[in-house]
Amino acid sequence: MSYLIPRLHDVTDGSVRFAGDDVRDLESDSLVRNIGIVSQETYLFHATIADNLRYAKRDATADELEAAARAANIHDTIASFPDGYDTVVGERGYRLSGGEKQRIAIARVLLKDPAVLILDEATSALDAIGERVVQEALDTASRGRTTIAVAHRLSTIVDADVIFVIVGGKLVEQGTHSELVAAGGMYSDLYAQQLQ
Repeated sequence: MSYLIPRLHDVTDGSVRFAGDDVRDLESDSLVRNIGIVSQETYLFHATIADNLRYAKRDATADELEAAARAANIHDTIASFPDGYDTVVGERGYRLSGGEKQRIAIARVLLKDPAVLILDEATSALDAIGERVVQEALDTASRGRTTIAVAHRLSTIVDADVIFVIVGGKLVEQGTHSELVAAGGMYSDLYAQQLQ
């Protein structure tokens, strides 16, 4: 689903609509400008942190980079590196922890400032402490924009306006967290399992 909206893949049956229009009828440049993605697999280039952030906005000033990094809870970490924003992260960001890479990806999305944010299992590879810090950054990134979160870790979606439970490509439940827990269905069972 998360790859169908920005047309990284096209649907084979039916359609995916964005603001009422079939995404296949929209200009790809428009989709790229208006959609930002943070996935579980963070893509960083063998370049500096600043260069990786500027991938979203080439002409970003140092102040804009810092503001985005602060909003993503990563500025203090970057500032602690000897080379700060000029730190080279290594191929695919191997010099950084998983949480640091995710927060740089979030800062990059914040710098882009898209109308739609897609979070595709953005905290799935993190431990509980890393998840909490990244989740705070994701909450900041989600403010004021449409956010679509794909998650198996239900703690990341409990505050969503609407939760859709999809099994085998079919919608089986929908509602708020409290409505779904009260309904006692699949979501409620999964949530109870994850609390243990």
